[in-house]
Amino acid sequence: MDRTRRSDDRKKDTREKIQLGGLIVKAGLRYEKRALLLGMLIDAAERARASEAERERFAAIGTKAFSDERE
Repeated sequence: MDRTRRSDDRKKDTREKIQLGGLIVKAGLRYEKRALLLGMLIDAAERARASEAERERFAAIGTKAFSDERE
């Protein structure tokens, strides 16, 4: 039982990481250096935590990108 739960947890974690990597590709950042990507993400996270307006701006950009994908 415990082994099954750990296996399911690993599969869930792997799927989540694959999906997050897909977001990097969708953003057009596939070939950027990892340090740059991490720096960008840290900066965006700090901005989103500091400002609800910035958080909403980021969400609007992401929503548009997903809706453009469906067209």
